[in-house]
Order: sequence, then C-alpha cells, then structure tokens
Amino acid sequence: MIEFLFVVNNSSGTNQSTIWDKVINDFFKDKDHSFKIYNLPEDFDVTQIKDHITKYQPYNIIAVGGDGTVTMLANIIAGSNIALGILPAGSANGMAKELGISEVPAEALQIIIDGHTKKCDLIKINGNKYCLHLSDIGLNAHLIKHFDEGKMRGKLGYALVILKTLWHKEKMQVIIKTKDIEVRRNAFMVVLANATKYGTGAVINPEGNLSDALFEVIIVRKLALGPLLKMLIKPGIFNPKKIEIIPSTSVEITMIRKMHFQIDGEYQGRIKRVTAEICGGILNIILPAINIV
Repeated sequence: MIEFLFVVNNSSGTNQSTIWDKVINDFFKDKDHSFKIYNLPEDFDVTQIKDHITKYQPYNIIAVGGDGTVTMLANIIAGSNIALGILPAGSANGMAKELGISEVPAEALQIIIDGHTKKCDLIKINGNKYCLHLSDIGLNAHLIKHFDEGKMRGKLGYALVILKTLWHKEKMQVIIKTKDIEVRRNAFMVVLANATKYGTGAVINPEGNLSDALFEVIIVRKLALGPLLKMLIKPGIFNPKKIEIIPSTSVEITMIRKMHFQIDGEYQGRIKRVTAEICGGILNIILPAINIV
C-alpha cells in the first residue's frame, strides 16, 4: 500500500510544458511519504487506472489535470475509502478554485499532505455518471463544444468561442420535474449545481454546498450580452433577477428538442432528457487545513 497515487494527465491545460514527474519528485525528495506517479497514455481506458489502484492500493489518489481529470477519478473512487486530492493543471481548474486549492504546484502539494479529508456529495447524472462540480444544458455546454473544437487556447481562444457562442445563442423550452414541483420555462441555460462557481470565478449558485445532500437547479431565463460576457470571463455573481434557483435531491429535465450538455467541463453531446439525483457524502476529498466548504 502507498499513501499517494498521482494520476497525471499531460494533455490538460494550456501550458503543457510542466514536467510533473520532476515537480512531484522534487517536492517529496526530503519527505517521508510513499507515492507512485502514473502518466496517462494518450489513448487510455479507465480500466488502466483501476488496475493501478488495485496494484498499489493507495490511501489517496491525486488528480494532476483539469476538471475532467478530477471528475474521472471521482467517478472511479466514489463510494470507496480512497480520498481524492487535486494538483491543478487544467485550463480553468474550477473545482480547485471552489475548494480553495492553490494553482501553485508546491502549495497544492502541501495541501495534499497537510490538509484534511471531508465527505462530499456527488450528483448522479442519467444513472451512470457522477458530477462533482457543475453540469449544464444550453449556452455554456455549447461554448465548451466550440472550445474543444477550436485550435486556439488561452484567454484569446476562450474569448473568441464566447463571441461565437453568443452570436448563435438560442433559447430552449424545458420541463423541470422534482419531487415537489413541475415547471415549464424558456431558458438559455439550465445548470445542475453541486458547487457555487465556474472556473472563471462567475458565481452561478451562491447557496451551493458540497456537503448538504442537496443540489440546485438553476434556470437562466434572461440574457443581456454585456453582463453575461463579464460573468463568463471574470469573477462576479449572476444577476439574481435573471435566474431561478430550485433546491432538490432529484430532478428530471426534458427539452422540446435536443440541446448541448456538459458534465464538469466535459461535453456530452446533444440530449433531450436529463435525470439527476444527489448521492450524499460518497466522495472523500482532500481540502486545505482551513476550508469553509
């Protein structure tokens, strides 16, 4: 058994020049901790990660990558005693920011060895995938699709896909059913929020709590180009007059026609129906020693 298994996704992020093996080895060279590093191959299968977990039986598994890498590992270890740590190496690092984890490698590594473990909720999507952070239907998912397909990365690339997405923005008709209510809305975006904010710092869910056994369904009903553009590129709070928040433990969302959908920053294609339910406290996650989550 080992203390830490680092799973490194070298394709994450805009700056892929960091040699993570060296960063990790240099940090631990004078420390008494057992660890292994697994660099994901270009074409990998989750069974390869599971094989490494079986082989090394780590107490903690560390995602070295972006939100997609974090969510992938969360899906693998959910319901186990293994704790998930984050060494941010993505473009947005939304979950790391949510948890107060530094994007400076040495500081994030220090959190991994000095932090505390807390049980967090996950949202089960369509009965087969977990969401740790934020999933959404509509505008932002369409933006992610454009970003994935684009060749330009960084802030300029992000700004260009924002403009492209907003130019082709479209409203959708949705039916939202929870245990208590059923509503019909016209919306630009519907968010399933376990957390509070996107990687840009834009706060979509001020009441979000990763450990309250609830998630929030957020309906973005109105769209003003200027304020929305600001929200997508810098920290701030979405205008509460233009969104509707429905706390729930489960929901079924049906669209009149297929719309773009993403889970924790990973584009899922176009869908007409989404189901979601909260799974309370099934993920152990490493947080900074002082953390308000």
